[in-house]
Amino acid sequence: MVEFIWDHLKPANFIIALILVIAIHALAFFILFKVAKRKVTFAFYGVCAGVFLVGFFFDLVPVCIMMGFISAACMAAAFFANLGDLRKFIANPFSRTVAKAGNFGIEKIYDTQLLYKNIETAVISLSNARIGAIMTFEKNTDLKDIMKNGVPVHAPVTPEILMTIFYPGTRLHDGAVVIHGNEIVAASVFFTPTTKPFAGKYGSRHRAAIGVSEVSDAVTVVVSEETGRISFAVNGDLEAVNQTNFRRVFETYMSDNSSEE
Repeated sequence: MVEFIWDHLKPANFIIALILVIAIHALAFFILFKVAKRKVTFAFYGVCAGVFLVGFFFDLVPVCIMMGFISAACMAAAFFANLGDLRKFIANPFSRTVAKAGNFGIEKIYDTQLLYKNIETAVISLSNARIGAIMTFEKNTDLKDIMKNGVPVHAPVTPEILMTIFYPGTRLHDGAVVIHGNEIVAASVFFTPTTKPFAGKYGSRHRAAIGVSEVSDAVTVVVSEETGRISFAVNGDLEAVNQTNFRRVFETYMSDNSSEE
């Protein structure tokens, strides 16, 4: 017969054990809420955890065993189904949208449409010249730790500056530029490339872009040096676009906050 340790505990120790069990479930709730995208999964685990706690309180051994297995299976399934988001959680476990602005001081008011136009001009020029480039646009996830290996720039976003940075032979052309708002925060930033298998041939820029998109909600634009092809890396996926649709797709990704819901 299976016996739980609290069968032999004194009342004071039982309370400590109960608090410990509640704390473990609360931590599991927090991780599941940050990782799992489906509310049904979160609700199912909540019911299982609630039944487990009731069984724990009333010393219902079979109920606790059954709910413990079901809860563990639910957590494991949620993690495996959302591995990309699990990487985001590990990289930034306490990231919140409201805390973002504090990293760069007071947010500046700028012309968003002018920014998008400058980016479009730079990307199309790089594409036509077949100059490889990778630009990461920071949204809600703080990339400050990732940018530590880069070179601080703190320059305005203009086509001329971006073209100069990525021009072959310059000291900053390797790696990515990270843009926050209308400011180029850093250049020559190297991201950890993805380990996800992809059909077809992808170079180091594309794999680095996918890698940073797996651990953040950033939008990354990649220009291929070989073909001039333009691609977006978002949420662990890579999407190729033509020059005509670049502006529309870019604005859509920049305004989409669904990944943080």
